[in-house]
Order: sequence, then structure tokens, then C-alpha cells
Amino acid sequence: MAEMGFAWLSAVGLVAAATLLSPSAPVFAQSPTGDLVARTELRVCADPSDLPFSDQEGRGFENKIAEILGRALSLPVEYVWYPQVTGFVRRTLEAGRCDLVMGTVAGDPEMDTTNPYYYTGYVIVLRNDGGLAFSGFDDPRLRDLRIGVIARTPPADLLVRHGLMDKAHAYPLTVDTRADAPSRHMISDIVDKKIDAGLLWGPLAGYFIHRDHLPLTMVLLKDEPSAPRMEYHIAMGVRHNEVDWRRKVDALIHAKQNEINQVLVDFGVPLLNEQGALIGAR
Repeated sequence: MAEMGFAWLSAVGLVAAATLLSPSAPVFAQSPTGDLVARTELRVCADPSDLPFSDQEGRGFENKIAEILGRALSLPVEYVWYPQVTGFVRRTLEAGRCDLVMGTVAGDPEMDTTNPYYYTGYVIVLRNDGGLAFSGFDDPRLRDLRIGVIARTPPADLLVRHGLMDKAHAYPLTVDTRADAPSRHMISDIVDKKIDAGLLWGPLAGYFIHRDHLPLTMVLLKDEPSAPRMEYHIAMGVRHNEVDWRRKVDALIHAKQNEINQVLVDFGVPLLNEQGALIGAR
């Protein structure tokens, strides 16, 4: 499936005494609130093949943002790789193998989340030569269009509410990102005129349009009464009992927000202000 250089953050800022686990193991610090975070590296939980977010080559925007945080902490960034499928948090963050999830919806109950570092939403993607200026789902011209949607994502509800599912083309939500990329397939199908439009998470749409210089336009989907939200604040995730660590990451986000924003804009992420207006799309 959303923001301060401090010298006291340079070693993750934990104040309890370190315990040496083994000659080759990282040194850890224990805080009064239960924090247990490696002081020798910034350990990030990430998907190995999930561009534009992350990959093993370090090409995703979450990789770039992790590097910004690592430099601020004077720590190398190390990754624990696991596909973004069921069990991701349980097998990585909760298992103590890594200490930070780079991107999750603010308030995700599986984790304790930081302050948001960006705000974005779902979009409709249209061909520039399609002749449709999207203004809402009540437009009668939409009834003749083949609209792509990722199954079980919030925009699918809008298609149902507006009676537009008959010609919709559904793409799978849960896949192994090492073998499949439904969002990329949807974008390709729009370009190739196999479908007329697509409803997609903004960072995905913006990435492909920006990277490949595609003749496509994306328009933000607005929230509708009693429907699922279309816009979300995105935060980072830590374990629930690591309050000190979360506060330190909050401070880093605040200090490096301008650098973070530049990375997001460079990747074509449509950034919103708190009033829901686009401020950083390309």
C-alpha cells in the first residue's frame, strides 16, 4: 500500500549503558522506556524489489531518505530485506532484526508511527490525448471508459459507488514484488490503450510518468462522504515500546524535511499540503 541536525542524535541518542552481546555483534543501548536499538548502524526493514520505494540496489526514494537519516546519525544504513507481503512487520521489525520501517500510513496499528514526512493520495491517470478533463466520478463519459484499479484499494469503492465496475479492469493487490508489478502493468496498459484510465496510488503513478516521460496526466482523487479516504499521511514505523527512538526519528524528519521533500519531488511523488492541494508533482 504519507517531516534539526542534532549532535545528540549522532549515536541514536540513547543514554542507557551499552551491553556487548558478542565480539562481532552490534552494541545496543537500553532506554528506560524499553528502547533497544543498534548504535553502530541504522537497520532498516525494506522490500528488496519494490520501486519506486526500495530495492536492493538502493534506487528507491525510501533508500535515499534512509541515507539522509543515516548521514545525520553518522551511521551506515544496513537493510533487512523481506517482501511487502503478509508478515512483513512480524518477521522484520517485531522480530528485532531491524529498527525502522521507512514508509507506512500514519497511525498504522502494527507499529508506533512517527510524525508524517509526506502527504499524498490516490490519483486517476489519463492519456494526454484522451480528451477527458477529469472533474469527478459523476461525469457520464466515464461510463464508456475501461478503468483500471488495484483490487481492494480505496478507489475500487468509488467505482462501485458510481456504478462504474462493469467495464473496470482489476489488477491484483497482493503480489510478490520480486515477480510482479501490477501498477507498472496498469500504466503500460494505459499507454498502449488497452484501458482508458487507471486509479493508482500517487507515488507509483508519478514515478512511472516522471521516470519514463510518459504522455500521461494524473489528477488527484478527492475524498467523498462515507467513502474510504483517498489521501494519507505517510510516516515511519518503529516498535511500540520504543518511545525515545521514535522521538529521535521525529527530530531527524523535522531537521531533514527539505532534503526529504526534494527526494520525493525528484521521484515524481505528488505532494499535498495540509489543505489537500498539490504542491510538488511533476
